[in-house]
Amino acid sequence: METETAVRWLTDAEQCAWRTYLDVNRMLTYQMEKDLQPFGLTNNDYEILVNLSEAPDHRLRMSDLAGATLQSKSRLSHQITRMENAGLVRRENCESDRRGLYAVLTDQGMETMRKVAPHHVESVRKHFIDLLTSAALTDLHESLKPVAEQLRGVRGKP
Repeated sequence: METETAVRWLTDAEQCAWRTYLDVNRMLTYQMEKDLQPFGLTNNDYEILVNLSEAPDHRLRMSDLAGATLQSKSRLSHQITRMENAGLVRRENCESDRRGLYAVLTDQGMETMRKVAPHHVESVRKHFIDLLTSAALTDLHESLKPVAEQLRGVRGKP
């Protein structure tokens, strides 16, 4: 026989915080996407370029890149194909694992990062950072840290 568990409904304050977070997340994601459009990039493109630009030798195994960008391997493969066609990345075989592939940032991809990054940072500042005090940013970081850690644990990733 199943026992009924009482639902812990959100309080008004919790509901307000949750919905504000959802609204900000949606609107900020939309605005960041809009601000990348003049460069022919999506948020996903930019995230991949950032990950590759910060990786040793500007390369990552496709499986690691999929994990870092929270994309399925299939979806990432399609994304990388599109970015390859644009000359931003290339695939290379992994010598130690014949089944493995690397995504590698091309010179054109690095040049794109150098060109776009200042605009992206300005957009982040305009629509997020500069709207909050230093103390609010610290509080936000500290508040969201346990959520991020719990979600990383659910995914089984460090």
